[in-house]
Amino acid sequence: MYHSKHFTVDEANSLLPSVADKLKKIINLKKSLDMQKYDIYKHSFFGGITQNGSGVYPKEFTELIKIIKEITELGILIKSIENGLIDFPHVRDNGEEVYLCYLSGEEKIKFWHSLNDGFAGRRSIDEL
Repeated sequence: MYHSKHFTVDEANSLLPSVADKLKKIINLKKSLDMQKYDIYKHSFFGGITQNGSGVYPKEFTELIKIIKEITELGILIKSIENGLIDFPHVRDNGEEVYLCYLSGEEKIKFWHSLNDGFAGRRSIDEL
């Protein structure tokens, strides 16, 4: 198994209310940082302008990292900060390790995909 922590569909769905709120915050924090021209992946301002040399990150970046850590410490994988896309590792009845897939705005876990297929390979939870 690739992951040490796995979720049932019920466990993943029970976490969604709190995780969905955190995802909304992440999306909004990312938008705010984009407006400030802060690149979260390079940990710097685009074009090297403003307070880059001060060693101080924008407060939104610090909050973003805190929330990401809270989510990932649960064993949930964040696949897209911009869209609020996350995966919950799961083991199918046949022993195959897959991901339960959730996109911000969905009311519950409706899809899953293999470890290699990604979002484009999402299938209905009814086929799990």
